[in-house]
Amino acid sequence: MGGTEGALAVRLVAGPPPGFPSGPGGLRSLREPGRAGAGGAEPSVCGLPALVTPEQAARLKKLQEQEKQQKVEFRKRMEKEVSDFIQDSGQIKKKFQPMNKIERSILHDVVEVAGLTSFSFGEDDECRYVMIFKKEFAPSDEELDSYRRGEEWDPQKAEEKRKLKELAQRQEEEAAQQGPVVVSPASDYKDKYSHLIGKGAAKDAAHMLQANKTYGCVPVANKRDTRSIEEAMNEIRAKKRLRQSGEELPPTS
Repeated sequence: MGGTEGALAVRLVAGPPPGFPSGPGGLRSLREPGRAGAGGAEPSVCGLPALVTPEQAARLKKLQEQEKQQKVEFRKRMEKEVSDFIQDSGQIKKKFQPMNKIERSILHDVVEVAGLTSFSFGEDDECRYVMIFKKEFAPSDEELDSYRRGEEWDPQKAEEKRKLKELAQRQEEEAAQQGPVVVSPASDYKDKYSHLIGKGAAKDAAHMLQANKTYGCVPVANKRDTRSIEEAMNEIRAKKRLRQSGEELPPTS
């Protein structure tokens, strides 16, 4: 009972009575001796600001008592519903209507005292509701996720999803144990393109190469220079060294 009850009392009426201090510290100033009034200059008299009349203070006190009584009655009603739920062997969970934050906190406290499990669901604070479960039927993580998404829990569909997930996991483990998959083509590319490259290909085809005079391929027997590449390069290097040293070049054979 403190600032919370004062806030609830103000929520029950359309607004503060005429002449009540406004602002975040308005209601607190009614209960805190020595607190300044609206302008910060008025001292308190008997624990109440000088601007607050005795009628207004009495009305605030009455509102606070009404709020306290409402919370007591709400708790008794929740205790009865929870007790009926425990005695009903056919029920394993119970969903309550949407409640405000204070009502949900009271219900959670009643459920905890009774030895049950409770959860709040819903996106909006005004639309949040409480579900309670018996201890032996506590919800699974999948069930809680379903309620958080705003979906109804279907045990049969959940079991099917679980089996499919286990099957996919087993298949992945088996594939990992077997190692990489060797792909065998259905046909050989040599047979597929035999009409273009013939039956011989690669090295076999290279051994079958014939000189073609049309494209300037000269057989070794017809070449005038029979030196190898190494011999020709060595002779070129020797000529270059002699030219640089100024010596006379020997006649070539």
